[in-house]
Amino acid sequence: MEPIEHRMVRERCLDVTRRHFLRDCGVGVGKIALASMLAGPALKARSAPSMADALAPKPPHFAPKAKAVIHLFMAGGPSHLDLFDEKPKLKQYEGKPIPPEVIGGQRYAFIRSDANCLGPQFKFAKHGEAGTSISEALPRLATIADDICLIRSVHTTQFNHAPAQIFFNTGFSQPGRPSMGSWVTYGLGAETNDLPAFVVMSTGSGISGGAANWSGGFLPSVYTGVRLRNQGDPILNVSSPEGIDPRLQRDTLDLIGEMNRKRFDAVGDPEIQTRIASYEMAFRLQTSAPELMNLRSESKKTLDLYGVDPDKPSFARACLLARRMVERGVRFINIYNEGWDAHSDVIGNHRSNCKSTDQGAAALVADLKERGMLDETLVVWGGEFGRTPMVETNPTLGRKLGRDHHPQAYTIWMAGGGIKAGMSYGATDELGFHVVEKPVHVHDIQATILHLLGLDHERLTYRYAGRDFRLTDVHGQIIRDILA
Repeated sequence: MEPIEHRMVRERCLDVTRRHFLRDCGVGVGKIALASMLAGPALKARSAPSMADALAPKPPHFAPKAKAVIHLFMAGGPSHLDLFDEKPKLKQYEGKPIPPEVIGGQRYAFIRSDANCLGPQFKFAKHGEAGTSISEALPRLATIADDICLIRSVHTTQFNHAPAQIFFNTGFSQPGRPSMGSWVTYGLGAETNDLPAFVVMSTGSGISGGAANWSGGFLPSVYTGVRLRNQGDPILNVSSPEGIDPRLQRDTLDLIGEMNRKRFDAVGDPEIQTRIASYEMAFRLQTSAPELMNLRSESKKTLDLYGVDPDKPSFARACLLARRMVERGVRFINIYNEGWDAHSDVIGNHRSNCKSTDQGAAALVADLKERGMLDETLVVWGGEFGRTPMVETNPTLGRKLGRDHHPQAYTIWMAGGGIKAGMSYGATDELGFHVVEKPVHVHDIQATILHLLGLDHERLTYRYAGRDFRLTDVHGQIIRDILA
């Protein structure tokens, strides 16, 4: 016999009409509609594209000049005055205070604004058919003078390393925004399934801006740069542990993938899709990464061109790996070389850094050109800012004959990928302090890089926190005079 309490509940429910339900349960049509609206994002997330879809090749906004970018980032701030921007007048001012009308109200991190001038620490000579003036510290770069475009009028708004590095790479001075490589991958997708579309390597002691330089920021994490080591396993733990054969690993990944897909169906978090595909990419990297890193397949001529020992990490080795990555479909490659922060002994610091980077960078351009790849590969070389015309000397810190950070003017160079070759662009004043001709802001460089890849920097946007963001924020002009 049915318990009396169950019968009472059943009879009470039968007395409830639709009107009673909408009135008395506190739901109401409005709340039902609200619930439907709130469910929308969850339903949309559950139908979100997989990582494979997110990285599928996408059409550019217009026909591109370049298909890939190799960005050689000289972290620390190379001195334009000692490498690229010859200033005889600065030599005449050596040992004298910089004129007050030049310095204005500028303040610096480590020196007084009335510090004495320091002349160029290396000799300059003209090279190539265009007669490009290049420092003796870069003899290999001088051999490809007709293949590069020197931009001598770059300026930035940041004067400390981490903010300036992050600004150059993400368009914003604080961590949290997507990097250039992330924007490019988001805009164009990937050309390979066997290697990451966006790869990062470093060849120094540390990067002030850290991983924020290659972060995906608020973009889905699938667009974040993947850091490869320059020695040993390119990614830690990519090799299977002893006793794990390919069949067992495949079965394990299939099981993990099934569990992750069930979790995705339950909660709709698109990052789970990224996790699934990351496991799969790691599995493929166990084959593709060792093949990529094995430089013994390169000819002796090529190894000698770069000055590479296949088994020793170096900047030149990273440059050769970058060329191999482009051949295999990698879209964007960052190579960081740290150590250019010459607060003391600028001549010793730059001689050492040039020795370790000059041959590799020049060989990369020459190698790409010989293989017919330079026209579709954009190579960018430069740091986050320049160095002061004034000397930094601080006995307390043990510093002498150095230069401080200088955001007002510096030099980068670009080659290939739709850039005019054998030209110099822009100019600074006679002391190399201010830009006086054709100024180029960091946002202009970013806009130009995107343009060469077939992307309109004003149209490449991502909606986050209620508004559309882009790499160049609300700034940036394409440097059309340097386009081929």
